[in-house]
Amino acid sequence: MTDMNKESSRGSEAFQQADSANGNVSMSGTNNLSNSEIAGANPAVQSVKAADRSVVADARIQATEFAAGTESAKDADGQKQRTILPGGTIGILGGGQLGRMLTLAGRNMGYRFVTLEPGPDSPCGQVADRQIEASYDDVEAARELAKVSDVITYEFENVDAAVTKLLTQEAYVPQGSSLLYTTQHRLREKRAIEAAGVRVAPYAEITSVQELHEAAARFGMPCVLKTATGGYDGKGQWVIRSADEVPAAFEELSRAGTDLVLEQFIRFEHEISVIAARSPRGEVKAFPAAENIHIDNILHLSIVPARIDKRIQDEAERLAIRIAESMEAVGLIAVEMFLTEDGELFVNELAPRPHNSGHYTMEACHTSQFEQHIRAICNLPLGYAGLLTPVVMVNVLGEHVEPLLKWIGQDESGAEASGVTAKLHLYGKHEAKIKRKMGHVNLLTEDYDLALKWIEKSGIWNS
Repeated sequence: MTDMNKESSRGSEAFQQADSANGNVSMSGTNNLSNSEIAGANPAVQSVKAADRSVVADARIQATEFAAGTESAKDADGQKQRTILPGGTIGILGGGQLGRMLTLAGRNMGYRFVTLEPGPDSPCGQVADRQIEASYDDVEAARELAKVSDVITYEFENVDAAVTKLLTQEAYVPQGSSLLYTTQHRLREKRAIEAAGVRVAPYAEITSVQELHEAAARFGMPCVLKTATGGYDGKGQWVIRSADEVPAAFEELSRAGTDLVLEQFIRFEHEISVIAARSPRGEVKAFPAAENIHIDNILHLSIVPARIDKRIQDEAERLAIRIAESMEAVGLIAVEMFLTEDGELFVNELAPRPHNSGHYTMEACHTSQFEQHIRAICNLPLGYAGLLTPVVMVNVLGEHVEPLLKWIGQDESGAEASGVTAKLHLYGKHEAKIKRKMGHVNLLTEDYDLALKWIEKSGIWNS
């Protein structure tokens, strides 16, 4: 038996002994909650002394650290690395569709899930073992999530600062707080991207109408004023097309009470994105670049492979990997870029989580973005991220649901008639509001023109 195997064996024995003291014997090496524990309904479990819980937790952590051989390795935030094996419990901060798809992918691997989400019967809560129904800034609810989870991740980046601090102190959050702190603020994010040696559009911090006038004159019209925090799908932005709009733009966005940043408008030929994954052990992989088409600032289509030169695809993937390594990201980081007519790439923004433009990976890649995120945060070897088939992902908004359900059942929508295999994903949201993301369809095909014809023929997205 090698020294590493001896260490792994000792860790497993310590875990068994600690669980035996609590009336359980498990070989999972993780906090493998029973159904009654998940529901919080077992009085015997509830009455276990805090000291006993601590012994069990320490032994479980020790077992996974021995097994991974990472007992002295630490991440960027100083947390000791752990390997969370299948059978463990993953806590998710947020209960939306990204958490839902993470949970569905992780269940296939044998993980259990608890989500913290204020809304009842959330998309993630519908498929998780348990939903803690509380607001995102509820510290006691966050503490409960920490108590029942072996590892915690988040499905959105606007996490309350106090909750983030508590979780990194009382739980294992391999993504840490540093990356969140950076990506929650556009100015910090841009500086971090530049520090990685990657280009962003010229920008300026704006604190007054006069500064906005001066920067807009320097960058030229149009230019884009953005709030430094919050904002998604086009919210928190104002495209300034003339000097006359400057006062109104400043007044409107200043109401958010956050810093403002002005960006030079990049005249691009394509919008693309690359999703990279990095594990605590430093392994990094990138998914193929997606070509993205937006309507009303909401993602409409992702086309993969992107209809750009292979050299530029490769360069985009290299840039995403460089950013993930420079920022010491753990889990997924989505890198959105502009491609100009002369072949230059500018990074627009980052998202440290699964991303809408990565949904195509669910059927079109060897490993989906959701499985890859779980592999990364649990410190498992990352999966191969290569493409299995060309694919077009089309988003399903509230106004598309009813006509889509009618179309999807017709013969002409099927693979034999269209040359396209349609994979439907609905998110379990109760109300189909206009412009609200309700699901997506992955259209698998050998020729993406056939997928585009499928979309056009359906008539669903033509309005």
